[in-house]
Amino acid sequence: MLFGIEGAAISLVFSGVTTGTFGASDAAARVYDELQFTVGEGPCLDSVATRAPVLVPDLAKPNSVRWPLYRPAMLDHKIRGVFAIPVVVAGEFVGALDFFKTQPGELPVDQLAGAVIAAELAGAPLLDLMHSDLQAAVNDPSSDAWADFNALSRTEVSQATGMLVAQLGVEPAEALVRLRAHAYATNRSATEVARDILDRRLRLEAD
Repeated sequence: MLFGIEGAAISLVFSGVTTGTFGASDAAARVYDELQFTVGEGPCLDSVATRAPVLVPDLAKPNSVRWPLYRPAMLDHKIRGVFAIPVVVAGEFVGALDFFKTQPGELPVDQLAGAVIAAELAGAPLLDLMHSDLQAAVNDPSSDAWADFNALSRTEVSQATGMLVAQLGVEPAEALVRLRAHAYATNRSATEVARDILDRRLRLEAD
């Protein structure tokens, strides 16, 4: 793969959380991306929040304290290096292009430059998703035009969260936390847990 990287994925971010995987190089990369949503932390979220690349050449370094949940989980997957380059559309930071390496090490300057270009190119197909007036989105970031990106949200997770609200009598935020916690505790993705809830193969207890 390019840049000596074994996997890559494009994460979309809406209201501060990863809402979908727009694309992934393979099934493993999709799992790594999904994990950020499950635990609520990771390079994509930091990249969008800081509006800058997040480059972690070795997750196994003893002085690395970033992402207390995501970091050990990625090490369990034998991933040592993670790199996230923000994806910008019409001036808005809407996600990140994430790269994953099984071997530790910095990205050489020329390869990092190539990754930045790849992130710029990744923004192009996202424009096709916007059926509203693009200029309106540029002028008003809170306009409905940006809601089109939210259409890529993990619908199954949203539906399962709604079911938990009704079953457990809790607020949506707590329902989502419980779903994520169960996914993390059972070493599964939030989407997999959501499907089990929707198919009534899994019922979370009220307490």
